[in-house]
Amino acid sequence: MPDQIFLHVVWTTRSREPVLTAEAAGFLERFLPAIAREERAEVLAVGVVRSHVHVLVRVHPTTQVPRLLQRWKGGSALAATREGVMRARALSWAKAYSVTSVSPRQLSAAADYVRNQARRHPQEAIERDASIVA
Repeated sequence: MPDQIFLHVVWTTRSREPVLTAEAAGFLERFLPAIAREERAEVLAVGVVRSHVHVLVRVHPTTQVPRLLQRWKGGSALAATREGVMRARALSWAKAYSVTSVSPRQLSAAADYVRNQARRHPQEAIERDASIVA
């Protein structure tokens, strides 16, 4: 049976500036799962709006959560800059983040919550072209 350690992680852009774009969201949706796999974790859902990111992740008991977050935040900022994802400015995250445990019984509701951030924050929703999402 796979490990049942589920976390809901949230972090914001520096000064909560609404700078994330459709291109940045697509980049994060690819980048975060790849890093998670390297840290013995599995991304179950991602929600990105213009100023913050929500991730629902299953972690292995040996996963070091601070290391995972450092690689997600620091690594994504470096990689996005290197790849030219953020055209107007460099990607920069606030120092803090939030981690909340999620019970297996609440997993479906948590995944819906994470995926529906654009509905929860319509003023921060990112316009996404269907060709970018695919």
